[in-house]
Amino acid sequence: KSRQEHYFMSKIKTFAEYNEAIEPLILYPRKTQLEALQYVALGLNGEAGEVAEQIKKAMRNDGGELTTDRIESLKKEAGDVLWYLTRLAAELGTSLDEIAQINVEKLYGRKEKGNLKHE
Repeated sequence: KSRQEHYFMSKIKTFAEYNEAIEPLILYPRKTQLEALQYVALGLNGEAGEVAEQIKKAMRNDGGELTTDRIESLKKEAGDVLWYLTRLAAELGTSLDEIAQINVEKLYGRKEKGNLKHE
């Protein structure tokens, strides 16, 4: 492992550091912004499906229990979701930090209007 790879594998603390760490791993079609967005959106959807698949397997194969192995599998799939979400943000010219801020503002706006409910 290179020094940089070793650093990134043990020191990721922010979304910006994560984005920098995955930069050398971007290997998908990017001729146009739309092509890149299509690719990452499809990947994001697929990986979100893998998260759901792990939950289904916990229900079907593990008797409704979340085993240690299942939790580890969920963490890995969530990491894949993070990769695609990070790339989606980058292809939109933004960051997860900005997206998180926008989302918090949207949610508090809903709360103020009384539209944030659990049903």
